[in-house]
Amino acid sequence: MSEPSVTSRQSLRKSLRQARRALSADAQQRAAQALQQQLSDYLPPHTKQLAGYLASDGEISLLPTLSWCHQRDIRTSLPVIHPFTGKHLLFQHFTNNTAMTRNRFNIEEPALDSTAIIELTAHDCLLMPLVGFDAMGNRLGMGGGFYDRTLAPLQQLRDGTPRPLLIGVAHDCQQVPVLPIEPWDIPLDVIITPTQCIEL
Repeated sequence: MSEPSVTSRQSLRKSLRQARRALSADAQQRAAQALQQQLSDYLPPHTKQLAGYLASDGEISLLPTLSWCHQRDIRTSLPVIHPFTGKHLLFQHFTNNTAMTRNRFNIEEPALDSTAIIELTAHDCLLMPLVGFDAMGNRLGMGGGFYDRTLAPLQQLRDGTPRPLLIGVAHDCQQVPVLPIEPWDIPLDVIITPTQCIEL
């Protein structure tokens, strides 16, 4: 990996995180509602298991979407940092009654319960937060590589093997003209914002 690429990604990450944190509470709420509408229009009708996340650091909120899922008997899960590797994610069943804790990044996640873990390939859709994206569908994450490492096995699945639809979600202000990419970046199937749907 070249140094200019590292610098470029770090600089973009900083400016885009500042942009989404600068959104007012009202703007965040309106964006979350608009995203829920976009997702409800896009999600395949057979969706029964969906992975989401709880927003932090200005990320677009999925609370309206998770509530919408629960009203339609779509099971939801949230990411939990793997207790042994510390570098991968597990996905654990989530309801309004799930006991929660805070991980080492001070982000809320379900309290670890091995009986509530949902296999990655058991999901129909996986919603991923983005730091940045471009119109070609390239994405920029937080830089920890958690999703890339966790989703890497999906790249090895043969054609026809069921796998979750990978959906990146973000505020519109997080779009950039061109995003530097790396070979380990896991490609998405679609990026959805409050105002657009970029199918890849």
